[in-house]
Amino acid sequence: MILTTTKVKSETRQRLATVLSVCRFSFQYGFIPFVIWLGFRKGADPGMPPLTWQSLLWQ
Repeated sequence: MILTTTKVKSETRQRLATVLSVCRFSFQYGFIPFVIWLGFRKGADPGMPPLTWQSLLWQ
C-alpha cells in the first residue's frame, strides 16, 4: 500500500494537533499544582509558620 503525500501530510497534521492538544491540557491543569508542589518542597521562610495542606486550604 503506497501512501500519497497528501495523506501523509494529513496524518502528520492530525498527530501534531493531538500532541499539541495534550500539551495544552497538561500545562493548563498542571501548572498551579506544580507551583504549589514546588512551594511545599522548598518549605516556609525562616520566621514564618510551617506549611501544611490545611493552611493552604484555609487561606
